[in-house]
Amino acid sequence: MSKPYLLAIDNGTQSVRALLFDLQGNLVDKAQVTIDSYQSPEPGWMENDPDAFWQSLCQACQQLWAHTSVPKSAVAGVVITTQRGTTIALDPQGQPLRPAMIWLDQRRADQIPKLAWWWDAAFRAMGMRDTVRHFQKEAEANWIAQNQPDLWAQTDKYLLLSGYLNYRLTGRFIDSIASQVGYIPFDYKKGCWAAKHDWKWQAMPIKPSMLPELVPPGSIMGQVSAQAALATGIPAGLPVIAGAADKACEVIGAGCLTPEIACLSYGTAATINTTTPRYLEATRFIPPYQAAVPGHYNTEIQITRGFWMVSWFKEQFGLHEQQTALARGVTPESLFDELVNSVPPGSQGLMLQPFWNPGIKVPGPEAKGAVIGFGDVHTRAHLYRAILEGLAYALREGKERIEKRGGQRITRVRVSGGGSQSDAAMQITANVFNLPCERPHLYETSGLGAAMLAAVGLKLHPDFATAVAEMTRIGQVFEPEPTHARTYEQLYRRVYCRMYQRLQPLYRDIRAITGYPR
Repeated sequence: MSKPYLLAIDNGTQSVRALLFDLQGNLVDKAQVTIDSYQSPEPGWMENDPDAFWQSLCQACQQLWAHTSVPKSAVAGVVITTQRGTTIALDPQGQPLRPAMIWLDQRRADQIPKLAWWWDAAFRAMGMRDTVRHFQKEAEANWIAQNQPDLWAQTDKYLLLSGYLNYRLTGRFIDSIASQVGYIPFDYKKGCWAAKHDWKWQAMPIKPSMLPELVPPGSIMGQVSAQAALATGIPAGLPVIAGAADKACEVIGAGCLTPEIACLSYGTAATINTTTPRYLEATRFIPPYQAAVPGHYNTEIQITRGFWMVSWFKEQFGLHEQQTALARGVTPESLFDELVNSVPPGSQGLMLQPFWNPGIKVPGPEAKGAVIGFGDVHTRAHLYRAILEGLAYALREGKERIEKRGGQRITRVRVSGGGSQSDAAMQITANVFNLPCERPHLYETSGLGAAMLAAVGLKLHPDFATAVAEMTRIGQVFEPEPTHARTYEQLYRRVYCRMYQRLQPLYRDIRAITGYPR
């Protein structure tokens, strides 16, 4: 009998990857297709044709089969993990009615459904009224119902991207509990759709019949249909396993199974997560997400624009490094690390607050990004380092919030996502956190986490503890440098932790004067 392999499909924000893993967590083969079909019809909008996601998935799979030496017969199952909060409306025939609204889309509903007076009174008494209204304005379903009412009237199914791709793969409207991250009527504590009388049904125009069946991560959801097999090359009848959202998969793929180990994700969005069996709101009234491990939660705190800021810097200021890298035959990332290392820790007083996107609580809806401390010594190298330091400060603040709410110290930090490939970013993180900073043995932690779900779901590993022990390991460890850690401790405590409170009134004035952010 041949050695079993697992096919994990990771549909991130920037690309789709088809990944083959063995049961020891080795990435055996990979194919990657860049997503370049996003559209922005108006400033702040971000959309994509749902079928373009499916075609990119099919292309990635076909590229994988074209070059891999692994026989298809050796693949035991397939599992999908996706970007979160991207919504798709389908008609009764299962066809998309409009472009998918991507999680980065910034449009907001101006008119929101009115809640029953008792809910409104209760939220007012709890100090949650503004939070609930923010939720309603952010909900894509409310925007569609307000601005495209005829289209919303035709909507038969309302899915997240994960549910849509599972549907295209199996023909069933079914999704994982651990993929439900978005503005939908989901009960994050119980891991199911909200109860009949829950306020969320009043807050949005979504009906229960529009939503998919939910199953725990690791469950067998169905089999690859003949139609999907023709399009993807995946064998018809292959078991399709319930995955989890990409961040949840990253956490388990990095081996962060217990609360004392934090997983930092340096992706388009930067996050800090721990895994806990206890329902724990790291930010009051903001629920934790369902973890990839059934019955567990991820205590996530997110910096929405995260390492997008690094991409922004490279686009705006990194042409020299990109051209030099091409001439030298090296990667641009290695030259950007040189840029960071040309500047001392603390960026000679240049401090960045990375709130490029507003939040609900901290940062609040008025928040904006800020850079302070400019002087004539500062160059673009200082700004680049300040971006990396600002992200690390923000995530350290998240760490301390999780510790305070949970009553347990975080003693180990692991970093995944694209930013984890930068040695400079890893060393800055180790120094800002003053903890050893561990890089997992491979970069594709989200895909690995999804493969681990398939391994447990197919009984190829008996449980998640065994899957973590067998399939994850530490690659490189970056130790904190005491002198630099002391510098960062002072800048963090005496400057960074005071910035938002001091600047918040000015952010409110900026919003009142300019109308941005709304």
